[in-house]
Amino acid sequence: MRKSLMRMTLRQLQVFRAVCEHGSYSRAAEEMALTQPAVSLQIRQLEELVGQPLFEYVGKKLYRTEAAEALRRASSDIFGRLESLDMQLSDLRGSLQGQLNLCVESSAKYFTPHLFAEFRRHHPEVGLNLTVVNHSLAVRRLTQSRDDLMIMSQVPQDMALDFLPFLNNPIIAVAAAGHPLTQAPKLDLQALTGYPLLVRENGSGTRRACEEYCHQKRAHFPMQMEIGSLEAQREAVLAGLGLAMLPRHAVRLELRQGLLCELPVSELPLQRSWCVVNIRGRRLSPVAQAFVDFIRRERTSIARLDDRFQQGGGGARA
Repeated sequence: MRKSLMRMTLRQLQVFRAVCEHGSYSRAAEEMALTQPAVSLQIRQLEELVGQPLFEYVGKKLYRTEAAEALRRASSDIFGRLESLDMQLSDLRGSLQGQLNLCVESSAKYFTPHLFAEFRRHHPEVGLNLTVVNHSLAVRRLTQSRDDLMIMSQVPQDMALDFLPFLNNPIIAVAAAGHPLTQAPKLDLQALTGYPLLVRENGSGTRRACEEYCHQKRAHFPMQMEIGSLEAQREAVLAGLGLAMLPRHAVRLELRQGLLCELPVSELPLQRSWCVVNIRGRRLSPVAQAFVDFIRRERTSIARLDDRFQQGGGGARA
């Protein structure tokens, strides 16, 4: 190993990671509570140690060089190992400490805080960094190993992943109270196709699952409106703009309050399972491993927690 690399400091790597994250010296300076010249100096010193430029401007945009990409991966490994060391030392003291970096698909964001709260009852000194994305971005983050764990329902089959199913994720058809279809005692998917269908953006896992299922059932919706978030989709149904197929978790309050109605479609609900996912062969931090072990061990308790969540009681307060 070159002796110059041994002179790198953790502070320099922290500054470097901030510049990578923000793509800006000035925003990195704000995050690190430094002046912009101080950030520039740290990067110049790091470039001298590496022996290559780390950033370059194209127009007004800052880009990482190949050397920067290599250093970014190495620094992620270094800080990940330090965080793991901190957790292991805490474990030796008899308490699990650290932070769980958890990424979830958007429709899992309703139940996940209650799931983590149950886990935290066993490990009160563990913190949570929760990132919410759609399915497409979740897959991209998996390829970049940006999170400790992922919660998703459609696990990619073309990636080397370990996954553990732990909870049903039923997708139902809903309409606003007073919609003509709410009076029907029984429906099939074809009966819905005469009404506008409100769908999520491309990249949504729920949209993809519903499109594949409707295609399989030969139910084609000629009138569709694309709505860019689950919350906006739900509000659009409440406003009477059309029907939607949504995770039951996402509309539990509106169903209970009578603002939305679950349509009695014989082919629904579309059953999917939430899975906790990680890259196969990647060593989990003690906190991440404890979370996976908790899910594997407590699936019966998690099912009961979900029942309380759906009813708005217990640990899942509305």
